[in-house]
Amino acid sequence: MILAHGLGGRSDLPVPLWLALYAGAAAVVVSFFALTVFWKKPRLRGAAAGRALPLGLQRFVDSTFSQVASHVVGVALFVGFLAMAWAGPGSSADNPAPAWFYVWFWVGLVPLSLLFGPVWRRLNPLRTVASLIPSRHRELPDRLGYLPAIAGLLAFLWLELVFPHSDSPRAIASFCTVYAVIHIAFGAAFGPRWFDRGDAFEVYARLVAALSPFGRRDDGRLVVRNPLDGLLTISPAPWLTALVLVVLGSTAFDGLTRLPFWTSLDAGVLGGTAGLAACIALTYGAYAGAISLTRPYLRRGFDPYPAFAPSLIPIMVGYTVAHYFSFAVFSGQQGFGRTIDYTVVSTGMIALVQIAGIVAGHVLAVTSAHDRSVGVLRANYVKVGQYPMLALMIGYTALGIALVSGS
Repeated sequence: MILAHGLGGRSDLPVPLWLALYAGAAAVVVSFFALTVFWKKPRLRGAAAGRALPLGLQRFVDSTFSQVASHVVGVALFVGFLAMAWAGPGSSADNPAPAWFYVWFWVGLVPLSLLFGPVWRRLNPLRTVASLIPSRHRELPDRLGYLPAIAGLLAFLWLELVFPHSDSPRAIASFCTVYAVIHIAFGAAFGPRWFDRGDAFEVYARLVAALSPFGRRDDGRLVVRNPLDGLLTISPAPWLTALVLVVLGSTAFDGLTRLPFWTSLDAGVLGGTAGLAACIALTYGAYAGAISLTRPYLRRGFDPYPAFAPSLIPIMVGYTVAHYFSFAVFSGQQGFGRTIDYTVVSTGMIALVQIAGIVAGHVLAVTSAHDRSVGVLRANYVKVGQYPMLALMIGYTALGIALVSGS
């Protein structure tokens, strides 16, 4: 048994590292050179793309009944969770609240958002409660961007990955209560826009939802579309790139904490905090280095940071799938109040999902970045201008595979 993600989970057996690394790197490189041959101009249309779904379905989704029901369900689930976390048994072995929080909610946001789009925006109980408080809304400064969401995300990641009692129902209840009070207060003060930029969980879910095949077209119609078109619907804003890199860096730290090297250090809270910060800083530094090498090839007037930030989201999702799959399958069973059955999924299947998640995420990222590159790089430097980002993708792929393999 190892401790990870706030709860216990089985340590995955290593996969053949050399084979996984070669296969992952080859998939990224081959996809890149295929794109340079067959993808000569931008094809993604963003919010203008998509085939309209039946009007009856859209009327139901947009109906008052559907909206009110979503709000009620979201609030009821949150109240029930808090009641169990505060008043239930004090141990995660007997209290399902930690599994509900770390697995059903945090991990569950990914498949929920990928399958159905930004539905958490409607279910979010904090947004619902804040909307019921009468107040005169202030203007939220644009310069803040996603900085409040980063602060909330860092607080959650520290609780999950560093805090020694992260599985304590009371610790989780305290965190969620304080988090709820803060965001309801700011939501009442700044209005709905606060949750679009400040609520870490809603922002995270919305970024993941950009990869959903379902979304809104620019004319308001509910459509099915190429998920990569959804990435172009993300509006550039300050700190967007940093937000995605925080998630990537935290998954790297999560993988690091599973290695014998880390467990032998007995780093404690200070060491864990420093390790988390270092992984995020190194992830950010690698991206910044690739961007600085790409900058000379850009056309005038383009800021590479927001231009390529959406391309990082498939990597973020792929890393999340790789690092949380076995955790969700095993620890998620605790949410039903049952003993964990570690035989429900084989180690071979775990390894397959992990490698596939990382490789698929990077291939989608390369495709998205290439489509953006042919629009923002100078015509004579479209291929060579992408080499720094390609090297970054290969490095991220190799690191991700090495970490999930346990080597």
